[in-house]
Amino acid sequence: MPRRRKKKFPRWIISFIVIAVLAFAAWTGYRWWMYRKAKFTRYPEFGIAIPSDYSIHGIDVSKYQDIIAWEEVKAMRVDNIQVGFAFMKATEGIGNRDPQFHRNWKKAKANNIVRGAYHFFVASKDGKMQAQNFIKRVEIEPGDLPPVLDVEQRNGVSTAQLKKEVMKWLETAENYYKVTPIIYTNVDFYKQYLGSDFDKYPLWVAHYYEEQQPRIQRNWIFWQHNDQGTVNGIIHKVDFNVFKGDSLAFKNILVR
Repeated sequence: MPRRRKKKFPRWIISFIVIAVLAFAAWTGYRWWMYRKAKFTRYPEFGIAIPSDYSIHGIDVSKYQDIIAWEEVKAMRVDNIQVGFAFMKATEGIGNRDPQFHRNWKKAKANNIVRGAYHFFVASKDGKMQAQNFIKRVEIEPGDLPPVLDVEQRNGVSTAQLKKEVMKWLETAENYYKVTPIIYTNVDFYKQYLGSDFDKYPLWVAHYYEEQQPRIQRNWIFWQHNDQGTVNGIIHKVDFNVFKGDSLAFKNILVR
């Protein structure tokens, strides 16, 4: 009786498996190395002037800050100032997500830093579909900050179209999470393209290098005042923010 020949895997399958294993090992090694590097990244100060009339300070991060050692972020304190909250990028457009979001979301909570998630808005894309991308990725829990829409570019669309898509995102997110979303933008963009149509939404406003407050007439709750801060556990420069209010007001804006 003739012997059965052993079935051999095609060489391309073996090559693919080897490459995949090597790629996974390289990625795991990179993440380990960057975490170790972040853990031992220390600064004597935050590296920027901190507005003096605010008691609650925070940062916002994305993939550009790479791997973050959140326990070091939490532990850093300079003159009674420490990071009390962190906004983190979750999604962008219709299908993109930030590769560091899941880790940041989990680790910030584990280190008792109040967390918030934001979506980077692409004005040329459908607002409802963008909100669905965010909803699919972000599970907001009691104690978290409300969802944030980061809108700072027109992407070539008209002001009317921009407003229409922004409103679709806000309404879709609010209907799902049962909480009013926050709008993030800069002073000039809000004045020129959004304006009074969105005054009912809480505002997180960017206006850099002002001493004590952003120059905008409408009310705001968060102010991004600098983009050159340094924080223990974060290798790269980071944006700094303050909350307008005391600890009770801050607690009242959190999701219940």
